[in-house]
Amino acid sequence: MKRLFLLVSLLVLSKFSAQAWATEDQYIQKFAKYAVEEMEKYKIPASITLAQGLLETGGGQSRLAQEGKNHFGIKCKEDWTGKTMKHTDDAPNECFRVYEDPRQSYEDHSIFLSTRKYYANLFNLNMKDYKAWAHGLKKAGYATNPRYASILISKIEKYRLYEYDDTSSKEVLYAVLKMYPDLKDDRAFMAQLEPSKMITKKAKDAVTVEVPYKQTSYAQQQKRVERIKTKAEILNSILIKTHPNEGLRYIVIPEDTNVKFIADKFRVSESRLIKWNELESDVLKKNDIVFLESKNSAGNTAIYKAESGEDMHDIAQKFGIKLNKLYAKNRMDEGQKPSAGQLIYLIDKKPRN
Repeated sequence: MKRLFLLVSLLVLSKFSAQAWATEDQYIQKFAKYAVEEMEKYKIPASITLAQGLLETGGGQSRLAQEGKNHFGIKCKEDWTGKTMKHTDDAPNECFRVYEDPRQSYEDHSIFLSTRKYYANLFNLNMKDYKAWAHGLKKAGYATNPRYASILISKIEKYRLYEYDDTSSKEVLYAVLKMYPDLKDDRAFMAQLEPSKMITKKAKDAVTVEVPYKQTSYAQQQKRVERIKTKAEILNSILIKTHPNEGLRYIVIPEDTNVKFIADKFRVSESRLIKWNELESDVLKKNDIVFLESKNSAGNTAIYKAESGEDMHDIAQKFGIKLNKLYAKNRMDEGQKPSAGQLIYLIDKKPRN
């Protein structure tokens, strides 16, 4: 009997300790800020990201979320070089990605959607139209459940997640507080707000907090504070862009950096980035164009007039064309530079004289 009681007690304790978040509300309170940050960087509605996280993790209770900090069920794939774990999903013992922090999982989810061509049409949708995004995800094959879109929409409307589509990373915690007023008694949550809002009477006394929720007044206050971004902050805010040449995904380097930083950030191997962009070194300069996938064999416009100081690599990057194809189209030797005003053929081969 004592053994049975001990066994039951251990089971109860282990279950209790595994439940970091008891409800979906607590999941939202904890991760809404990540969803809004990703919305600002990748233009994916925060409501959609949060709803997917709620669904995939069961409100933070799934094994993948608890043990692997994987909130979106992203599998290893061939380009993953990080930690992994085995988990039975569509098939037994499938390989899933493991993250050091849930924030990494949220960004990887954004990268996953923004760098795969079958999700490209999503980014043509209105970012405030969560219903269109939900149906778009289902249509693009994100999930096999025929009710996937309606489930996402239901969660968004149940928890009013659409309100996070109208906030910013500076204001999101105040939006959470507005939705969950009882958080004013949660010192850990309140400590994330502006230190100037925290008023301590005595070191031994409890902290008294008064935070009237006004998005406009908070935003106006922020405008009076000049915020200087560090180089790291600038680099971390890089947005993936869609190129006119068949929607190729690319970025523009905002500050000098290196290939390894970009490879780590966007979960792409260094060797692939170097190959796709025909790089001669791992140094990346401010305003360099870097493609996150292989470029095309032709451009989206017929002819381009070379500008002074441009080389063929500059033009290849500008129009998303493989460098060797560009040389061949223009009957030029590798390394040969165009002259200012020279017509560069981007689709068809240059006519013979």
